[in-house]
Amino acid sequence: MTIAPDDLFALLDRVDIYLIDQLVRGQLTPDMRTLDAGCGGGRNLRLLLRLGFDVCASDEDSRSVESVRRLANSIAPHLPSSNFRVEPVERSTFDSGSFNAVVSSAVLHFARDDDQFAAMVNEMWRLLRRGGLLFCRLASTIGMEERMQPLGGRRFALPDGSERYLVDEDTLLALTKRLGGILVDPLKTTVVQDQRCMTTWVVRKM
Repeated sequence: MTIAPDDLFALLDRVDIYLIDQLVRGQLTPDMRTLDAGCGGGRNLRLLLRLGFDVCASDEDSRSVESVRRLANSIAPHLPSSNFRVEPVERSTFDSGSFNAVVSSAVLHFARDDDQFAAMVNEMWRLLRRGGLLFCRLASTIGMEERMQPLGGRRFALPDGSERYLVDEDTLLALTKRLGGILVDPLKTTVVQDQRCMTTWVVRKM
């Protein structure tokens, strides 16, 4: 199949580059039922839908979910509207073990505190089948520790002017161990010059 450059650029527009990496390397494949937890407007979903994934999505913003429903209906009308639900990540109505993969891109750093962060991670883990893949991209302190201003707990003021819940390497490694998972890849962090750090955490459920 040949894809024109303009079509390819449109397909990949704003898709998480580290999610593309998982697809290219065969860690995430169309036979894997996949949930986008905290999907927003669906920037990662367009590609997954085009590739034929059995996609579900959730977000607490009803407008985002409605937008994703319209997107899915235009690309994969066979998917039921119940695949797309208005609900917070930490209180999912999907059944335990429903998914081969759960994607969380730029969501976890919006946690209010430790309790909400743990609740979101635990809920996504509940939804995964044994052998399933949890893909998370979230803000961290890794590589810019001295540039983050502590606000209490794990909340920090970032140089870009935002406030986020930030993890570090020890937090993610300890969390992986507590969940009983294994790292699929080493932790990978992109440092955006004097602005923020974004870490990719990919774990398999054993």
